Amino acid sequence: MRAFSRLLMASPSGMGSKSSLSQAMALLPPIHLYRRLLRAHRRKLDPEMRLLGDSYVKAEFRAHRTVENPVHIIGFLTEWQLYAQKIEGDSWAGEKLDKAKLDKMSDQQLGQLYELLQATRKSEDPGNKS
Repeated sequence: MRAFSRLLMASPSGMGSKSSLSQAMALLPPIHLYRRLLRAHRRKLDPEMRLLGDSYVKAEFRAHRTVENPVHIIGFLTEWQLYAQKIEGDSWAGEKLDKAKLDKMSDQQLGQLYELLQATRKSEDPGNKS
């Protein structure tokens, strides 16, 4: 993500997907977005979910640290910024996953999503003794 500075004012709508970010809204720099995500987790998530969320955010940002492709950088920052807005605004509670995004996921990503679903259901189960 070293080439992000020239991309921060780029419009995410140029990527071919319709996102809810307005064209006038600039993307946050990676470090600012990373800190915003961790702050949002600290304020909005319970301790168990915060631990899971923080470790996932850290792993994703670490894995994408050396990406040079501008389209991937814009897509990465756009999706994480949308996620931060949803968590901060509490509008994410009943939202469903977009089928188009689900179709684009790899088998590994689908497996991770399923594991996350199982972990959240397990943590919400009142009869869960663990």
